[in-house]
Parts: sequence; structure tokens; C-alpha cells
Amino acid sequence: MPTAIDIEQLQRLLAQGAQLVEALPEQEYAEGHLPGAISLPLKQLTAERAEVLDRDRAVVLYCWDSL
Repeated sequence: MPTAIDIEQLQRLLAQGAQLVEALPEQEYAEGHLPGAISLPLKQLTAERAEVLDRDRAVVLYCWDSL
């Protein structure tokens, strides 16, 4: 279940080995992304593309929305 977290929680999760995933479109990811983030654009997310993730590690998903 998705849960919003703050920067301190993010840093703690990353220190514990969590994977950071950005769901931004490829062009936005190329323009700038969080250090170490994996690019998995939401509109292109498939089971095959998700195979880059380690199922034994937590996943932190970031998607900036200007709405």
C-alpha cells in the first residue's frame, strides 16, 4: 500500500537498501532526476520493465505532478 514519506524517512529507507524509482516520463527524467534513481515511466510500466527491480528490497516510488 502506498505511503507518503518525508525526506528523513527516504534517507533511512535508502540507507537500508531501498530502491528509488522515478515514474516520470523519460524526457523529464533525462532533464533531472534524484541521484541513484531508476527510471520506470508510469505509462510504459510493464512486468518486463519492472524486472530491473529486486523483489527482496523495498521500493520508493517518486512521481512529481504539477497538478
